Amino acid sequence: MHVVSASDQPPRSLLADDNRGRLEGWLAGQAGASRVTVTEDGRLGGGAISLNLAVTLDIDGGPLAGRHACVLRAEGGGRISASIGKLREFVVLRAAFAAGVAAPEPLFACDDPAVLGPDFYIMRRAEGLGAGHAITRSEAPQADLARELGRQLGRLHRVTPDTPGLDRLAEAPECPAQETLAQFRAWLGDLGRRDPVLAWGLRWMEVNAPLPGAVVLCHRDFRTGNYLVKDGALTAILDWEFAGFSDPMEDLGWFCARSWRFRRPDREAGGIADRADFYAGYEETSGRRVDPARVAYWETAAYLRWAAIAVEQGRRHTSGAEPSLELALTGRMLPEIEMDMLRHLRSIGGLSATSAVGSAIDKVA
Repeated sequence: MHVVSASDQPPRSLLADDNRGRLEGWLAGQAGASRVTVTEDGRLGGGAISLNLAVTLDIDGGPLAGRHACVLRAEGGGRISASIGKLREFVVLRAAFAAGVAAPEPLFACDDPAVLGPDFYIMRRAEGLGAGHAITRSEAPQADLARELGRQLGRLHRVTPDTPGLDRLAEAPECPAQETLAQFRAWLGDLGRRDPVLAWGLRWMEVNAPLPGAVVLCHRDFRTGNYLVKDGALTAILDWEFAGFSDPMEDLGWFCARSWRFRRPDREAGGIADRADFYAGYEETSGRRVDPARVAYWETAAYLRWAAIAVEQGRRHTSGAEPSLELALTGRMLPEIEMDMLRHLRSIGGLSATSAVGSAIDKVA
């Protein structure tokens, strides 16, 4: 994780004024401790939706007595449609951790506005590099890392809707493809009809929707940039704010989408290796075979979902509700995302090579 320097801190920290004292008192009660001291170690990157603070907890007494390096994750300045909120995120993280996934251990969650204001939770801090451009810099394919990420995803997908403790999440859909398509249309609104590429993609999803199958707990943002690596090995999987029940192939399609390959678009598994390495690890632990056709469907969905998120992030800036260069730049990514989707449809035969669009893609490629 990257800690932002003090000069990059927001004008008023979440732990300013009396907030720190209230947090320390609340934590003491949660931990069964006589006293808890909270030290703020700096703001962490990756906070377009969530506010992430590195904190150290010094706990006196109780079962967790000692010093703990942690992260406090709170609701940011705004929510987008796909995010599930911090309390549900905590529940998901707890289920993933219990399933043996390399997720940071969740410790405490709070929905009492009298403590800090926004909902938040605290998890253990992991070490490692998370920047996608840095992770994909390796000259040689990182087959072992891709296989391990596949194994981790396979463990997560063994968590089903009847797993105890997940009742806070939205009800599992009978047909994830149809529900996802309806969500995309709602999120994109009139743009999904006016923009020809988005309209094409939505129609393609409708025509090619797979029949209902297994429904499992999905990360829904499982990609390079959302995990940490240290000395070439995976240390943690982060950013669970979009998690929910869906078709397991959705996570594989998202991971393999061109949008998340960074420096290495030729390495289809997250910019780090071949799909075969990622798929092999997944099949080791998931108890199911990878369905390439189904993955291709969900990869199309990945581009549309990322397009919807980008549009919504851009609107947070242009509306004046949350002026932000990062949000503005994300909103301007729509043409690039659309081009990636057209390349994908062209590669799987969902876009004719003889069509005007297919010919144009060939020239760009």
